Amino acid sequence: MPTLNKIGTALSRSHHTPAADPALRRLRIALTVFFAVDGFLFAGWVVRIPAIKAHVGASAGQLGLALLGVSAGGVATMVLTGRLCRAFGSERVTVGTGVLLSLSIALPPRAHTAPALGLVLLVFGVAYGGLNVAMNSVAVDLVAALRRPVMSGFHAAYSLGGLLGAGIGGLLAPHLSPGTHLLLLTPVGLLAVAWAGRVLLANPLGGPAARGRSRPAGAPEGAAAGAATRARVPGATLLVAVFGLIAACTAYGEGALAEWGPLHIQQDLHGGPGVAAAGYACVALAMAIGRLSGTALLERFGQTRALVLGGLTACAGMLVGALAPYTPLVMAGFAVTGFGLANLFPTAIARAGELTGPSGVAAASTLGYGGMLLGPPSIGFLTDAFGLPTALTTVAALAALAALIAFTTRGGGAAARRRSAAHVRV
Repeated sequence: MPTLNKIGTALSRSHHTPAADPALRRLRIALTVFFAVDGFLFAGWVVRIPAIKAHVGASAGQLGLALLGVSAGGVATMVLTGRLCRAFGSERVTVGTGVLLSLSIALPPRAHTAPALGLVLLVFGVAYGGLNVAMNSVAVDLVAALRRPVMSGFHAAYSLGGLLGAGIGGLLAPHLSPGTHLLLLTPVGLLAVAWAGRVLLANPLGGPAARGRSRPAGAPEGAAAGAATRARVPGATLLVAVFGLIAACTAYGEGALAEWGPLHIQQDLHGGPGVAAAGYACVALAMAIGRLSGTALLERFGQTRALVLGGLTACAGMLVGALAPYTPLVMAGFAVTGFGLANLFPTAIARAGELTGPSGVAAASTLGYGGMLLGPPSIGFLTDAFGLPTALTTVAALAALAALIAFTTRGGGAAARRRSAAHVRV
């Protein structure tokens, strides 16, 4: 009888764990859809970059400046998005920016000059950056409610969405113009946002939008107080900047693989548009695999080891991807790079969010996408001067730098958590 009682108690406890709560499960699925749609739409644009470059008649340097629009729009709106999330709720901002991204994906093929493309991509970047801050803020709250490090799982959905978008883009590229292809993505995005957004708005985790409404059963009652406490943790601002710098190195690499990887395969290795799209698909697949295993890796090795090993792996893979003379080796190098980068960005953003809430997510994201801000023009100008393969080696250098930063600041996160715990007890 005592044994049966223990089993019954264990089953009862497992049934009432946060992960088993139906409301939290629905929220997790809906948020996963947003991450997947984000990756799907972005990949649809990425695989058509070579065709759009030819359409507007841009050089590598001009394309780099035009691509700056995506990063500039994203970075410019990220701090504002953090404030909007605090004022209106991260869920509402997620839905609004998701709609804007779905509409703006159809705009790039409508440009006919490089400057016009840059202006159009500025709008696309505003939507992309806003959505990334808002949905990551929701994810930080949901991770706290679930009490498990599942942030990598959401970013895995982004990679899987990117894989699907790249695969479909590769199939459609020989048959449809970029304008028709990207226009078809708009209703797909809007339908997904409509379904997932309804779930998200019906079950807010916190913020002004949740006042006066019931909280999901698994969400901690002290979440709002904890967020206010985190903002006062000594040293939190400096650590957020450190994690933002790691995110910047990672975002530089992800942006380079997305925006310049297909062009490297098509221009330098003379692959067709389908092969170029397959190159990005290899990256997306490797990142998805890395992120799907991210929770287990973080629980097994800890955050510091995962960051260091990921940075070193990405460095080695990118050296192969940039310098190998054969397409299969380049694609393999891209895949290894994607696997190494997979958990760097989500881990850095999650740690920043744990320290200071949505403002930490916004600050680290702003620094992170600053890497994407510098990436397109830097690689474009380096390509004009030294060639694209040499320019891509900067990704390896910054991945190694991210590993070094994570290693040298390995004690800071634990110290901040102890100070945060002390503040909560007081």
